[in-house]
Amino acid sequence: MLNRIFIQNFALIDSLDISLDKGLQVITGETGAGKSIILGALRLILGERADLKAIADAGKKSVVEAEFTVPQQLQGFFEEHDLDFETPTIIRREILPAGKSRAFVNDVPVTLEVLKNLSANLVDIHSQFETSNLFSEDYQFKIIDGLSKNKTLIAGYQSEFYKVKSIEKNLQSLKNQLAEGNKEADYKNFLLSELQEINLDETDFEDLQTKLSTQENAGIISENLASIFARFDAEEIGVLDAVLDSKSKLSRVADLSHEFSELKQRFEENFVELKDILFELQNKAEQIEMNPELLEVLNSKINKLNALFLKHNVTTVPELIEIREKFSGEQRGFAELENYITESEKELAATYKNLENIAAKLSENRKKSAPVFTKKIEELLKQLGLEKAKFEVQLDESKDFNLFGKENISILFQANSGFPLKPIQTAISGGERSRVMLAVKKIMAENAELPTLILDEIDTGVSGKVADEMGKVMQEMSRDMQLIVITHLAQVAAKGNNNYKVVKKEISGRTQSTIISLNAEEKLQEIAQLLSGSKITDAALKQAEELMK
Repeated sequence: MLNRIFIQNFALIDSLDISLDKGLQVITGETGAGKSIILGALRLILGERADLKAIADAGKKSVVEAEFTVPQQLQGFFEEHDLDFETPTIIRREILPAGKSRAFVNDVPVTLEVLKNLSANLVDIHSQFETSNLFSEDYQFKIIDGLSKNKTLIAGYQSEFYKVKSIEKNLQSLKNQLAEGNKEADYKNFLLSELQEINLDETDFEDLQTKLSTQENAGIISENLASIFARFDAEEIGVLDAVLDSKSKLSRVADLSHEFSELKQRFEENFVELKDILFELQNKAEQIEMNPELLEVLNSKINKLNALFLKHNVTTVPELIEIREKFSGEQRGFAELENYITESEKELAATYKNLENIAAKLSENRKKSAPVFTKKIEELLKQLGLEKAKFEVQLDESKDFNLFGKENISILFQANSGFPLKPIQTAISGGERSRVMLAVKKIMAENAELPTLILDEIDTGVSGKVADEMGKVMQEMSRDMQLIVITHLAQVAAKGNNNYKVVKKEISGRTQSTIISLNAEEKLQEIAQLLSGSKITDAALKQAEELMK
């Protein structure tokens, strides 16, 4: 239940603080007095977007605060969102001068999404401009599902429905990836085969180049090595003999003078190194021979590598290995992608089966409730002066799943006997809308766990006996919930448990709106004014007294 509304610095409202009670709460006021401003402020509590233009004084923040008595069944919601559960809960919206909006529940900051979900369980505002909602399939499903007690089922169904949409979207994306990959798969597989054939992991390109150069120049290398051996081994003038003789002589000199000992040692070390070099050269020379087959193999492998370097725009074997691994990974990825697509298709089929089962149960419940709805609304409309009105709920199986199941809904209506039933949006007249919408709201309120309903001039376009009957319907509705009604009808205002009036005044040269609670005498005067206009007559006062009995 909505206990209190506090509004500060919002449009024409400088400051407003009003307490509300249970039962039928009636708000009246002249056109333009500011009733819509109060509703606009309350819509902020419902999580609607804030408008910087709503700030009256641009230098101060705008505040809208509402206190609700929260039903115990919402405790789980509070715990889920880490909010302090308090039976009197305060919801506050602030619009800062810079334009930033903030929302709080019991002084804990919350997102607008959380605020919307919470307030949807506390209050419903119906404006006179929302009567066309009755024409939408979504709203018609909402009416019948409320009567069918389908709340839990529809929540489960819609969860599965959105899951299906998510899986389908993801599956299509995977299939697109696979299709794109398949376009290049053959060429990439060919490139991968080329890279795999050459055994890159055991390939040393520099070593191959060295071996190739050795094979290509084997004759020149052998010739030069033979010349070196000949020079060192020549009789009488051979380098090796000359060095050996020099070593012997230096050894004798070192024996005569220790000054030459270090030089002798260095000479001997280099002599040993020289002999070792000659030994290795001799071994290499023995190994070198022209091998046409090896030369062909080396040339072929290097040519293949150079071709791969050019094809892939790289210069090293490790870079080719990296490209090979990339192609190999993509190939594995395609296989994994196909497996993932298969698994996703299985999940989609299972989810569709769940949807089918829930949709069937929803349809079964709706078909049972449709005649109940028809009977209730026709009885209410008789009370509201539409004695001949006829309703029918048409449920047709749909080819595809939609947000509400696997069927379409259409509410058919006819106000007068002897005429065929037609879809309500084409059959209903302006004068009938208010009464039909009130009847619908009453039925919905009976089947919704909603503490507060606000009706904004839902009684527009009616008068006399019908207006009185609408007041009685509202009075009946308010026995089980808090009903806040904004009206211009004296017949409705007379039935209020508590009455309030929105007034507009000029204070210090500035127009301001506020709301006041009316006592019994003020309520009488207000009803009389609604009946007679600005000049209250004795007849109007007497009629107002009759209405209030």
